[in-house]
Amino acid sequence: MTNREGTLRDGFAVLGVAIRREPWIFTLSTLGSVLFGALTVADAWVLGWSTDHVVLPAFDDGDIRPGGLLTILALFVAVAILRAVGIVARRLGAGVMQYRMQAHYRRDVTRQYLRLPMSWHQQHPTGQLLSNANSDVEAAWAPIAPLPMAVGTVAMMVIAVAQMLFTDLVLAVVGLLVFPIVIVTNIVYQRWQSPLMTRAQALRAELSEVAHESFDGALVVKSLGRETEETARFAAKAHALRDVNVRAGRIRAVFDPVLEALPSLGVLAVLAVGVLRVEMGATDPGNVVTVAYLLTIVSFPIRSLGWLVGEFPRSVVGFRRVQAVLDATGEMAYGAREIARTAAGARLDVRGLAYHYVDGPPLLQGLTFSVEPGRTVAVVGATASGKSTMTSLLVRLVDPDEGQVLVDGVDLRELAPGALAQHVALVAQQAFLFDDTVRGNVTLGADVSDDGVWASLRTAQADGFVAALPQGLDTRLGERGTTLSGGQRQRLSLARALVRHPRLLVMDDATSAVDPEVEARILAALRTGSADSSVVVVAYRKATIALADEVVYLADGRIDDQGTHADLLARNPGYADLVNAYEQEADSESGEVSVP
Repeated sequence: MTNREGTLRDGFAVLGVAIRREPWIFTLSTLGSVLFGALTVADAWVLGWSTDHVVLPAFDDGDIRPGGLLTILALFVAVAILRAVGIVARRLGAGVMQYRMQAHYRRDVTRQYLRLPMSWHQQHPTGQLLSNANSDVEAAWAPIAPLPMAVGTVAMMVIAVAQMLFTDLVLAVVGLLVFPIVIVTNIVYQRWQSPLMTRAQALRAELSEVAHESFDGALVVKSLGRETEETARFAAKAHALRDVNVRAGRIRAVFDPVLEALPSLGVLAVLAVGVLRVEMGATDPGNVVTVAYLLTIVSFPIRSLGWLVGEFPRSVVGFRRVQAVLDATGEMAYGAREIARTAAGARLDVRGLAYHYVDGPPLLQGLTFSVEPGRTVAVVGATASGKSTMTSLLVRLVDPDEGQVLVDGVDLRELAPGALAQHVALVAQQAFLFDDTVRGNVTLGADVSDDGVWASLRTAQADGFVAALPQGLDTRLGERGTTLSGGQRQRLSLARALVRHPRLLVMDDATSAVDPEVEARILAALRTGSADSSVVVVAYRKATIALADEVVYLADGRIDDQGTHADLLARNPGYADLVNAYEQEADSESGEVSVP
């Protein structure tokens, strides 16, 4: 009982959200439904009037009056036309309201995804996020389709019941005895259906997650021959969802026919009692016909309310899942400060920086260093020393547990939304490209001339292969840039950052897929073409590190040493071993022999 009452209460609460957001459309559709309901009841009055004033007199007199037939025809046609107007208004309003609410919430969920920090996204699978924005939103507003009809038919039911009671009290009471049975049927249905709908929505998210992983990891699946295993993994979730939906469908298949049959049983009871009352002289045949027809009309509101209530379990579950995203507290807080735009590079100060992932050990502890305007600092460290996490903190993809990151003396947390992106750019190791043209991937919609695009491509050593593409800047690259090599994707990703002329450029091993010769040209171009920019580069090749003004050496999440590359080679055995090991590995991969 508690679950049912909770589902009903929450279901009406969800509908209340839609009504408050779209009051005028709801009013239009409800008025259309009320008009439809009133005119449907009017059919009963026309039928009863025709029975008593035209049909029975014709049997008694043996003569059909043309005027009476024309009157009946005119009444039924007028009622039908007005009822059709009500149907159009009801259905149009319901459809517009439902699709507007779905669009509202899809936009709200997407905006929330963009506002939430990377730390929140790291805890939520992509498949679940896709499900929240798609199937959960659709499920949440599914009851809107029958809502105006249900509201309008309530008015129809009130009018019909009043007319039944006015026509014949005894017959009305007999017919209305079906109502308690309908209520009990709904109670049982809600209790059985709600858990199944909750499980079905969760399985939809899990199915999306498996599908997304399989598609995103297509290279791994294909290269390692895992097609059969991935198909089986997807099939297991699909079959589980199928089984839950089948069980829910069986319950619905029992519920709907019972709901349809109950009013018909009431009509039979009314006719049986009505015949006895006519024989006893207690009522007229027209009254029996009127009450029986009105009861069939009342059955329609009962069914429409059943359709509405039948959508509540899935709606409530979907709305809760969507609302959990909208209520997420991982959103970053912003200030209102701005940083003055100048031609000089930005000053970066890192003070006592510490960070750990949720339920994980400390990853970074007590990081403190500075980057003077126009200088280049290389960050070097072994795998899992916290280099990539540090770059995320420098561009505020996540906030530190302790400490500060300051650009030109301003804490990143005090900046207004979008202010940091005007001065700082990150080039990640994993280059992501959109299914767009080269120009679109470099500019990302920014107002940049083609000359500016080509200039950034030259600095990134990407102008040669772009010029060789079939349509040059207008060549579409396919999803994730699959038509390009890894090194080409990295160079386009670098050009994307450079075209914005950042005052601070953060590169997270952004040339790892580029051969050493091309990397050397890129770094030389950065030194000459971006001399005013401050640069933080995560690097492991000596050629990259040697171009830096200073090196920050990370070990176990702490700064173990810092200084010039030559100084660290001379005084820090751990640093020397690390960079020499990287160099030897690179030489062995290229078939060369490293000479100390």
